[in-house]
Amino acid sequence: MNTIYAILAQAADAAQGATQEQAAQGGGSNMLIIMLLFLGAMYFFMIAPQRKRQKQHEQMLNGLKAGDEIVTIGGIYGKITNKTDKTFTVKIADSVKIEVRKDAVYARVDAATNDVVKDGAMPEESKPEEIQK
Repeated sequence: MNTIYAILAQAADAAQGATQEQAAQGGGSNMLIIMLLFLGAMYFFMIAPQRKRQKQHEQMLNGLKAGDEIVTIGGIYGKITNKTDKTFTVKIADSVKIEVRKDAVYARVDAATNDVVKDGAMPEESKPEEIQK
């Protein structure tokens, strides 16, 4: 009689183990879906906006020309006097010119208001009337 109980107990344990194994396999695919959704959300909330800001900054740098006032990432204000492929020559005081890399330029400075114009955006008061609301 004890052998029958032992066999039934082993069979119950085996059935319970198979059920847990099947649940674990289904849980793995659910976990994979959750991870993919998380990575997709991370791309749209973190990576895509950063790439957009990078493109705007690059457009601003390409649009700068001699005579534009800028501020560097170090906080130095000056006026561009010369432009090359990789650098700007910036006049920061009378008879003082420095050469800075393009990627060291933080933003353009609006000469009329002395406001920093980040990534090519225009200050509200200097926008054309048809753009202002």
